Amino acid sequence: MVNFKTSKGDFEVKLFGKDNPVTVSNFLENVENNIYVNQKFYKIINFTQISFIHGGVNPENKIFIERKKNLNKTSPLIPLEIKFKEEIKPRYNYQIKNPNETKNLVHTFESGSIAMVKSGKNKSSSTEFFFVTNKIPELDGRYSIFGKIIKGLEVLKKINKEDYIKAVQISN
Repeated sequence: MVNFKTSKGDFEVKLFGKDNPVTVSNFLENVENNIYVNQKFYKIINFTQISFIHGGVNPENKIFIERKKNLNKTSPLIPLEIKFKEEIKPRYNYQIKNPNETKNLVHTFESGSIAMVKSGKNKSSSTEFFFVTNKIPELDGRYSIFGKIIKGLEVLKKINKEDYIKAVQISN
């Protein structure tokens, strides 16, 4: 669990560490290194029924990307991580192309889902994430969904482009 403290209020996110261990581990490392502190929600896409709220480190903020690279000495990308119900381990660098496969996914896009932004065909950003405010089956199996808001969804729905993350704190 992590608590997001934002300029609009707070919300709590349950992380799917068992199903998405690489993505959650990367996210928690970022939280522990405070890279999300005072970061703006830099892109908001609003449609009539749904919003996408992008947060994390804006890809145009090169200072933070370099800092992240220096912290873990690895690529700023992580593998796309998709978990199927009947499989023990997630699939890496695998994107669903056949819509019939999505019915076997452990996690699908629902209101309050958080996923990593994609960087290329089968890789995820290590620092950028987005939330959705409604169910979006069209995106299922194409992004690493690694958590969901369990408390405070109404706060997420109020966030605008100039709002920012005050802190992200790990809780039990």
